[in-house]
Amino acid sequence: MADNEQKFEIQKIFLKDASFESPNSPDIFREKWQPKTDIHLTAQNAKLTDELYEVTLNVEVTSTQNEKTAFMVELKQSGVFLIKDFPEDQRNHLLGSYCPHTLFPFAREAVADLIGKGGFPPLLLSPVNFDALYSQQLAKLKEQQQTTSEETKH
Repeated sequence: MADNEQKFEIQKIFLKDASFESPNSPDIFREKWQPKTDIHLTAQNAKLTDELYEVTLNVEVTSTQNEKTAFMVELKQSGVFLIKDFPEDQRNHLLGSYCPHTLFPFAREAVADLIGKGGFPPLLLSPVNFDALYSQQLAKLKEQQQTTSEETKH
């Protein structure tokens, strides 16, 4: 095997942090269940060694019922990935899209489990297009860089 052969491996997937709160229970259970649910996803990564990266998918779910908080879930689903000898743009795509996509089913299961154990009806997070999110993030970054460079010219 050549030394410069590209290599991608999942080393470890783990739940880094999880929080569930239901500040208005048990009173909230007496109401007809018609929640408004907000879901926020973000991903971040950190270089551990030249070839190892930790990627963390942050999931925040807040469900309100008649303007009272029914439950809040905050979760950090992480993974350690070996990414070797990829060009920078491909490595960034792996870190910004592929790795979060890999972590999402684990996060979805953990969120559903916490909500169910909290006594609420099941909530399955819908699939997410991490490629589209990554592209939006790149476009936003490029726009910020252009704005900054134009400001320094003036």
